[in-house]
Parts: sequence; structure tokens; C-alpha cells
Amino acid sequence: MSQRERVTVTIRQDLLRSLDRMVDHQRTRNRSHALEVLLSNAFGTETRQAVILASGRGVKMRPFSYEIPKPLIPVKGRPLLEYSIELLAHYGIKDIIITTSHLATKISDHFGDGSRFGTKITYVREQKLSGTGGALRATRKYLDDAPFILMYGDILLDLDITEFLQFHQNTKAAIGTLALTSVADPSAFGAVRLRGTRVVEFSEKPTVSNDVSRLIFSGCATFNPSIFNFLPKQRGQLSLEEDVFPRLIDQGRLYGYPFEGQWFDVSTPEIYEQVLKRWQTQ
Repeated sequence: MSQRERVTVTIRQDLLRSLDRMVDHQRTRNRSHALEVLLSNAFGTETRQAVILASGRGVKMRPFSYEIPKPLIPVKGRPLLEYSIELLAHYGIKDIIITTSHLATKISDHFGDGSRFGTKITYVREQKLSGTGGALRATRKYLDDAPFILMYGDILLDLDITEFLQFHQNTKAAIGTLALTSVADPSAFGAVRLRGTRVVEFSEKPTVSNDVSRLIFSGCATFNPSIFNFLPKQRGQLSLEEDVFPRLIDQGRLYGYPFEGQWFDVSTPEIYEQVLKRWQTQ
């Protein structure tokens, strides 16, 4: 985590009132955190873009996903994907590329150009599904030469993106940094073992045993543009988890950032039922 230093500042009362209106005690914890978010947005990182992978068919979410693409499944009266877009916009990430395939026009019709969310949205439609790595590869020409956020389109999370990006920026050896959460049963996810903050093992859907890490990849990461050197240009299936992360680990270029906020992978009707009961809207 970034080091902090206590300082004393004098600020106009009207600005202070505006600062206090940012504080919701959840996403923005207090006055100091609100000021830090504003300063980080102004000076903090190069990151201004995000890629959201929303191409999947949502097979495990059937029958819901027969008529509705999984990113549009409602949670507390709003589409699942809307929470991610709002989170990104809150932290100044307003240039968003969304990959689509299954029922693609329903997603683009709902979100449009992104202007009503304070963002600019570009859609990259996959005619044939190519895996998480293939979908990311298809977005290359829309990305600037700067670090970017990657999010999966079926997750809900409450993550301080400013701190996450600063952690990545301060980890000079990192090409990629994974946002990590912890679960009791990692068998349906990608279990991550850390040495310090460096990822030394990534096990996709591991068999649960006493020595398996309970830290898992949350479906949110940040990457430098050099990640595309690890994505072969030829078409075809390519998995970030199975094909790309192991190569980054071998080179010592993949790091982990554990966080404690809310997180759900909305992948099955059973989990969806939990989400409807437990997800706390901001």
C-alpha cells in the first residue's frame, strides 16, 4: 500500500462542504479519503480507460440468460453491469470498452454511448467467442499506451480503484496486478498464492485441500500495455487464466492486491439469489 503522511491544510468552507458531500462512509470513507480521491484523479495515475469483458453466453445462468444477456440481469432494480460502469466513473475511469457477443444489441441499446452515465462507451462485438484472452486481444486498437483496468462483466465489487491503481503503479516490476478477494471454497475460481505481493501460483478451479489458497482472482485487474506482448496475434481461443497468467508468473511480472470490500461473481442462479439478498447498493 502507498505510504501516507499526516498534513494540515486550510480550505474554504464552501469547498469543504462539497468535499463532505462525497463522503458516504462506504465507497468514500471520510473527509481525508475524499480529498485523496480528488487529488489522485487530478494527479494520480495515467489510467483513464477500462475494458469490460461481457461476451459470454451465461450458460450457467440459464434460464435467465436465454432472453437477457447476463450483464443486464437486474440486481436491486438495476442491470448488473451498471454497477461496474458507475464504479469506474466514480474513480475517473470514463473511457470504457465493452466486448459483447450473446444478445449484443440488448447491451448496446441499454447503455448507448455511455453519456447518461458520464462515460464514453465503445463496443467490440465478437462474432465467435475466443476466451478471456481473445476478447481482451480484440480491444487493443481502442486502448491508449497507458495502464488500463480490466473487469469481467458478471461481477459485483466494491473496490477502491484509486488505491488499486496506485498500488500497481508503485510496483515497478508488475505488468499486471490482480484484485484479490477471499472465499471459503475456492474450487470454482482461480486460487492465487502470494509471496509478499507477487503472485507465485495461480490454480484455476483447484481441488480444495488444506494447503490451497483461499485468495482468489476477483475478475478485476489492471495491466500495462505490454500485456499484449503475451497475447498471440493469431485468432482462436486464449484464456488469461490458463494461458497468460502462468507466463507472467514465470517472469515475476504478476502481482496481487487483496481487498476487503463486497464481491460477488454472479455466475449461477444460486449465487444470484444470494446477491439479491446481500448486495448493499452504494
